[in-house]
Amino acid sequence: MVIVAAVDRSDRASLVVEEAEELAEAFDETVHVVHALTRSEFLDLGITSAQAEEPLDMEQVREAAADMAEDATDGLSIPHESVGLVGKPASEVVKYAKENDARYIVVSPRKRSRTGKVLFGSTAQSVLLNAPCPVVSSTVKD
Repeated sequence: MVIVAAVDRSDRASLVVEEAEELAEAFDETVHVVHALTRSEFLDLGITSAQAEEPLDMEQVREAAADMAEDATDGLSIPHESVGLVGKPASEVVKYAKENDARYIVVSPRKRSRTGKVLFGSTAQSVLLNAPCPVVSSTVKD
């Protein structure tokens, strides 16, 4: 089993990794830090690649996402893997957790109003509702 730390490129990523590290130490598990590139991020990478006149293949895109995940692991002192996914973040994180028999998924939701969540959805909420295991929500500590 693994602890899946679902990170984005925000300041909250370090909180997710810290929480995942605590769980991994408690259960003697490995942390998989995952970042899913969305379609728009993927297209941004494609535009950059087109400017370089070299097409990106999916493996290069996954590697770029894995590099983004690795950026969040500064200070992580336990065994971990950085994993790049491509697609809708919530769907990809849930799929990855199922495929890797995750013990926990750790996320950090954005602060939004109730109306904002209804109109725009929430990746963390979608993970929570569809996860094959318990989901831990890491929030900003005062």
